[in-house]
Amino acid sequence: MTPSDTAVDRLAAFLLDHGVAGTLVKPGVPTPTVSEAARALGVSVDRIVKSVLLVTNDGASVLVIAPGDRRVDVEKVARFVGASKLKLGSASQVLEATGYPAGGVPPVGHPAGLRVVLDASLLDRDELVGGGGSAEWLLRLTPREVVRVTGAAVSDVCRPAE
Repeated sequence: MTPSDTAVDRLAAFLLDHGVAGTLVKPGVPTPTVSEAARALGVSVDRIVKSVLLVTNDGASVLVIAPGDRRVDVEKVARFVGASKLKLGSASQVLEATGYPAGGVPPVGHPAGLRVVLDASLLDRDELVGGGGSAEWLLRLTPREVVRVTGAAVSDVCRPAE
């Protein structure tokens, strides 16, 4: 079993243990980016969500669940969470904070206490498709499940992609 298989197994156990109505999907090709995930599923990038880790100057982490066709507005997130400054987390910070590798971070299943912010535009969707624990897996679930399971705060924290 590879490390990514272990992460996927851990996510599957989390879904079961927390009664999450979600489905793990293995498209058969790596899906570490929004565009690759959309291509693998034959959908547009606006159907995919990304989990973006931001880190404060003192090392606190915030995970933003954002639409695949929009950019996280770091200044909006900083204002919303009351941080003076945020920066994109490194691959090692992503793994440490979420328990999953960059390119496979799911919208749920993180260690307790990780602050999660869901972009408000996602609440209108019937389904989200995000990372599934590794670059080879995806997770389908509703935005309401993300909020229920993570305790995510909801705010407008994105802007159109350039």
